Amino acid sequence: MRLLNIILALVALLALSTAPLCAQVTFGPSDKEGEPFRRQTWLVPSPDTGIAARALLFRPAGAGPFRLAVVAHASTQNALRRAQMPQPEYRPLAAFLVARGFAVLVPERLGHGATGGRYVEDQGGCDEADYARSGRATAEEIRLALEFLQKQDFIRKDAAIALGHSAGAWGALALANVDPKAISAIIAVAPGRGGHANDEPNRICAKHTLLAAATEFGKGARIPVTWLVATNDSYFAPAFSRALADAFRGSGGKVDFHTLPAVGSEGHWMIESEAGVDAARTELDRVLNQPVAPVKRQDNR
Repeated sequence: MRLLNIILALVALLALSTAPLCAQVTFGPSDKEGEPFRRQTWLVPSPDTGIAARALLFRPAGAGPFRLAVVAHASTQNALRRAQMPQPEYRPLAAFLVARGFAVLVPERLGHGATGGRYVEDQGGCDEADYARSGRATAEEIRLALEFLQKQDFIRKDAAIALGHSAGAWGALALANVDPKAISAIIAVAPGRGGHANDEPNRICAKHTLLAAATEFGKGARIPVTWLVATNDSYFAPAFSRALADAFRGSGGKVDFHTLPAVGSEGHWMIESEAGVDAARTELDRVLNQPVAPVKRQDNR
């Protein structure tokens, strides 16, 4: 009898220890709407089926359906800095987009902040950096979040905007080969990876590899890209950013490149501030105001 009790206790302990592995991950809103702009925390799919990525959703008043804008945040190769990153908000940009009728999703990607998990975007060491692989990994995370939101009743199924910043913008470039009916435009703010190598301004790891990856992303690209960089960006200066854009364009990508005025002490972070959003206002409005075909509602019968 004692042996049987021990066996039963071990079985129970094993069940408890394995339960989290079998637990189903749920997606959707995880709290109530708040201010500003109906701010709400959501859980969205990630490439790791066992981890839901945290995201913030902002949207206009009303029931929609709204066009969707997905904002892909910057990143870093430094594991400690990634773990300590606060939930990305891009609140001035979100306010700008909501005022123009967009629902705005800002998903946190794997390996960052509260979402945690494995950093699937790792580019490797400076000399052997694989920028194409890291960009495709970021693109996949953007795609999963975007497609999940487009299944919601209050979101249009078409004409979304992918707006990326730094490494997030690099991933958005890798996303340019998807169906243009789902995503009508990409806005890439200071796209790239490997900037500030060894924390040194205007030093980039393996520039030739970054240029080659931009060329690869341009092949088969179907979505037009608006490429923005500030004059005082010391991660990817305008001259090098233009070279990247030319590489993307040279292999088939469609790019509208703009250099913006200096913003703050470091232009690379311009899109996180009200001043930066204001500096980009003309180019942003031009993209957002481009006509798109009206959405066709379907009966759920």
